[in-house]
Amino acid sequence: MDTCIEKIRAIGADLLAKGTVEKVIGFADGSIPMATRPVALTSDKDVGKLVFNSVCGLNLANYVSKNSLSKKEGKIAVVAKGCDARNLVTHIVENQISREQVYIIGVPCTGMVDKRKIAALFEDEITGFEEDGDTLTITSASKTETVKKADVLRHNCRVCTHRNPPVYDVMAGDPVEEQTLDQPYEDVDRIAAMDPDARWAYFEKLTENCIRCYACRNACPLCYCPTCFVDESGPQWVGKGQNDTDVATFHFLRAFHCAGRCTDCGACVEACPMGINVRDFTRKLNKDALELFGWEAGLDLDKRPPLDVYSPNDPNDFIK
Repeated sequence: MDTCIEKIRAIGADLLAKGTVEKVIGFADGSIPMATRPVALTSDKDVGKLVFNSVCGLNLANYVSKNSLSKKEGKIAVVAKGCDARNLVTHIVENQISREQVYIIGVPCTGMVDKRKIAALFEDEITGFEEDGDTLTITSASKTETVKKADVLRHNCRVCTHRNPPVYDVMAGDPVEEQTLDQPYEDVDRIAAMDPDARWAYFEKLTENCIRCYACRNACPLCYCPTCFVDESGPQWVGKGQNDTDVATFHFLRAFHCAGRCTDCGACVEACPMGINVRDFTRKLNKDALELFGWEAGLDLDKRPPLDVYSPNDPNDFIK
């Protein structure tokens, strides 16, 4: 990991010093253990702030869209793991940015850790976090725990089959071996096997603690509409309160807006302060896109998403 960080810093410094890019967007250490924060650097003297580790869970593609970039802004570099790079591809395909606007510093990724799983091992505040290869050492005032990274990976990372960026300008490390899974959508199949009443009850239970803070929307690179449907007042599509119908409407509509576009990066779950597994809404749509259209988002700059095109050869009989 240290070698990867050194390469990221060296690449960033070179790009800024030569004026190849105006800024480098990456991760820096947060203010507490087991936390990182996005950072935009404009000077090669600041690249020492850049880090990359198993708690870089946010998706940096969220900071590279038509809304977040100035029209006069030059080329920018983004430190991108597999899912980040796939979302950058989605931005390019959806004309949010051009390929010439972004320099992708690809980072091979072996997964991000689930901070809630780690926090559950302690009864007091975590004061230290160290990563050494596949081993994590976490410290609190009362004890020190050493765990295997594989045991505390986020679920989206455990089922990820695109750990290397599909598109990049330079790689900050050797590609890692991709995972091959026999049942990547076991969680979706479990929910789909429920009868309709049980399935509805499951999703009601899932969102019962939702406070409508929209952290999931704000963390999602796909949610770049200038005015979100939940903020629209004329007409008002959904109420602002905690009514069960309004809460469900928000989550279901947001999921459908991500259909055929979601890379399952897990940023929505990472951002949720209530611990809601928001991915339960989008995973079924990802599975349908793959099985019905052979489509996974963000893998090819030259292919249009399935809801964006029509072909007489589409594989579903109901289309013909």
